Amino acid sequence: MTVQAEPSDRPDAPAPAAPPGERTRAGREKGEGRTLNVFSHGVLVIWGLMVTLPLLWAVMSAFKTDKEIFSSPWALPKSLHFDAWSRAWSQAHMSQYFLNSTVVVAGSLAGTMLIGSMAAYVLARFDFPGNRFVYYLFVGGMSFPVILALVPLFFVMKNMQLLNTYPGLILVYIAYSLPFTVFFMTGFFRTLPSSVAEAAMIDGASHTRTFFQVMLPMAKPGLISVGIFNFLGQWNQYLLPAVLNIGDEDKKLLPQGLVALAASQRYRGDWSGLFAGLVIAMLPVLAAYIVFQRQVQSGLTAGALK
Repeated sequence: MTVQAEPSDRPDAPAPAAPPGERTRAGREKGEGRTLNVFSHGVLVIWGLMVTLPLLWAVMSAFKTDKEIFSSPWALPKSLHFDAWSRAWSQAHMSQYFLNSTVVVAGSLAGTMLIGSMAAYVLARFDFPGNRFVYYLFVGGMSFPVILALVPLFFVMKNMQLLNTYPGLILVYIAYSLPFTVFFMTGFFRTLPSSVAEAAMIDGASHTRTFFQVMLPMAKPGLISVGIFNFLGQWNQYLLPAVLNIGDEDKKLLPQGLVALAASQRYRGDWSGLFAGLVIAMLPVLAAYIVFQRQVQSGLTAGALK
């Protein structure tokens, strides 16, 4: 006797149709998702234009003459003029200001990353009385406006004879950037596997060696991400050096130099030189983000993926 297969057991049998209610609901959810996707992409496009167009306009104006800036502000330059760059670099002392900012930011960034990563590692990996209290002190430091501490900070630095000095600015920058660094790196160190550190301890490695040779290389994406954010904040900082570095003209930083460049023009209106100086100040920030773009994105998403 031959047994025939049921229609549902045949390989070429059509799939059962979904009920009308489910098909309507699925179509509505698909339409809502498409609408939300178009809206989110539209917002991102608008935001991207708002950010990039002023930067492109500043770069374009740096290659124009003052007459072209006012006569045709939105047009491309008829020819590239580089004399504004030379004026901003030499006559406005931008080269000295650039060097000063590089020295201060390099020292403060190195100190911030070293001290901040060590403090974050201890808070993330060791349980001791007051651990959460210390952590929330750092978190609270993120919400404290630095402008409220300018007057007492000025007198503290004056009593320590650190006014108008590079070490004074470096120490202030480190203290200013530590709360965010500790907050960011504490969460990142908690996502790293503890088995690797335990294996290193079993092999006889000390806590210092485990941190510098095992855990710190594993935290490289997070270090690069928070380092970029600290670099942006310290490179563009104007308020702290304006208050604590008011002495020698040769010790001013790049943000102070841009303000001095704008103020020194008075009624002369060297707008092309001002735009050239602005672009010179932006170039290190843009270069740092372009070079470390993938590391920043991986560092920001590493905690979520793990």
